[in-house]
Amino acid sequence: MSNSTEKNLSTLVDDIYSSVSKLNTGEEKIPTELLDSLLEGIKNAMVSWATPRNKSGFALRMSNIGKPSRQLYYENKYADAESTVNASTSIKFLYGHLLEEVLIFLVKLSGHAVTDRQKEVVVSGVKGHMDCKIDGEVVDIKTASNFAFKKFKNGRLAEDDPFGYLSQLTGYEKAEGTENGGFLVINKESGELTLFQPEDLDKPNVESLISKLMKLVFNLGNPPEKCYAPVPAGTKGNMKLPRGCTYCGFKIECNKDANDGDGLRIFKYAKGLEYLTKVKSVPKVEEISS
Repeated sequence: MSNSTEKNLSTLVDDIYSSVSKLNTGEEKIPTELLDSLLEGIKNAMVSWATPRNKSGFALRMSNIGKPSRQLYYENKYADAESTVNASTSIKFLYGHLLEEVLIFLVKLSGHAVTDRQKEVVVSGVKGHMDCKIDGEVVDIKTASNFAFKKFKNGRLAEDDPFGYLSQLTGYEKAEGTENGGFLVINKESGELTLFQPEDLDKPNVESLISKLMKLVFNLGNPPEKCYAPVPAGTKGNMKLPRGCTYCGFKIECNKDANDGDGLRIFKYAKGLEYLTKVKSVPKVEEISS
């Protein structure tokens, strides 16, 4: 295992790749204490994943302050409604947790210092638990599809950040008084790693954001403006929800006014579901009920 002296984030990914290569060639062995730490982390992740969460109503947290205000409005409005996570989604959460433990293991193996795992922080009354610090900087660990991975690798997350990752990271940094952190991301499809450290211009003013959300989200009168405008679906005049809306659990409620008040029409393509807000030409695929 490499020595952690004078390590910094600039060499993190290269150092991880180097350590993995040395394992493959037999130049390095996994230290027993690191292996024990990995196994303990995996055990804890499994137990946490399998433990039902107690419903305690809605609250702003670091993990959600970057979401669109309209989405948070509905999360608050329907906080007491019964909801369940389907099995496939639950499994997706599980391997996200397990991959996080593997990445932490690889960071340590490469000689970089990992501290403050799941440390609770508070900004303007909003709490959160950061993943960790690496070499003294806040680092959020993400598992990503090939599509999402490119946003981190190409430094374009600010252009399309429906889950609010930038706000989350910035909140942790605000609480910790640091400013050079980033995201350590693994491409789930290829195993490729990248470290993305956002520019200051891409980081929101978290305290102002929280103040704004307090006014918009907890006022259960009219909801805030819609998050995204519909986009063309093909060339025949149909319009659909943009990608950012498709992740939201409240897209049906939010778009009751679609299709002249009839609501969203949902069509099943081989690539997945498409949510049409205006249908001028009915697609020649299966339509499913909302």
